[in-house]
Amino acid sequence: MKVIVMVKATKDSEAAVMPDEKLLADMGRYNEDLVKAGIMLSGEGLHPSSKGVRVRFSGTKRSVIDGPFAETNELVAGFWMWRVKSMEEAIEWVKRCPNPMLTDSEIEIRPVFEAEDFGESFTPELREQEATLRAKVLDLNLDRFEEGREIHVAGLKQVHNLQSKHQIPDQWHTFVPDMGKVPGAIDGCTYGVTWNCKENGDFDYLCGVEVDPETQDTGDFSQVTLPAGRYAVFTHRDHVSRLEETYDRIWCKWVPDSGLKIRKAPCVECYSQDFNAETGFGGTDIWIPIEA
Repeated sequence: MKVIVMVKATKDSEAAVMPDEKLLADMGRYNEDLVKAGIMLSGEGLHPSSKGVRVRFSGTKRSVIDGPFAETNELVAGFWMWRVKSMEEAIEWVKRCPNPMLTDSEIEIRPVFEAEDFGESFTPELREQEATLRAKVLDLNLDRFEEGREIHVAGLKQVHNLQSKHQIPDQWHTFVPDMGKVPGAIDGCTYGVTWNCKENGDFDYLCGVEVDPETQDTGDFSQVTLPAGRYAVFTHRDHVSRLEETYDRIWCKWVPDSGLKIRKAPCVECYSQDFNAETGFGGTDIWIPIEA
């Protein structure tokens, strides 16, 4: 779950009294712990309400009210966005926080709405629309959602982990000279397939080509079947060497907040005939399997 953790304002914070060196150091160490634990998504301190404004809505009218605002105990002086397993975990982390103010203070924790909270009103179409907007915020090119057909891929398979994944380009360099030797190969795209991901970080990666489904024996080449189903298709427009960065943004930032459920199926890189192996640009899509 995602929560917003709000540091409530005090008379000192509204008077722009700045924290001392010790408090800044203590908060810095606390934020480091949050980052190391994989909980902190963002966090910022806010200027006093004297530097803020409010916009009041009344029918079609809009009026601007300048700060400061009188309700000090209802104002927010800073916030974090966290991803935690439960409200109990968030509470335990807040209890570890140094007092963020030089006087008595309060920190409020509020859950952030997620897709499941809206029930059936949040239709699959609306979920995909929201997921597309979140991708744009992350500078990801979510090109489309598509019903993919079943595809049989054969090629060179190797086992990698988070430490060895930088060796995948070498795997491609080994496979490319033998690409034309794959029995039953069908002209078209080439594929990079990731599947069988384990908790210890190991995963299978196959670089290959589509083969005729009737092909029973592909010799020394391994096979994997890409099941039919719905996919979110991202277009990678940068150099192929930056593909790992795109993957990280998709899995670490887009997937947790997309509101979509990931289907248990291989993740696929699709290199069309427009991909230029010499320049490393063009024709590269990433297919993320999602539940319809």
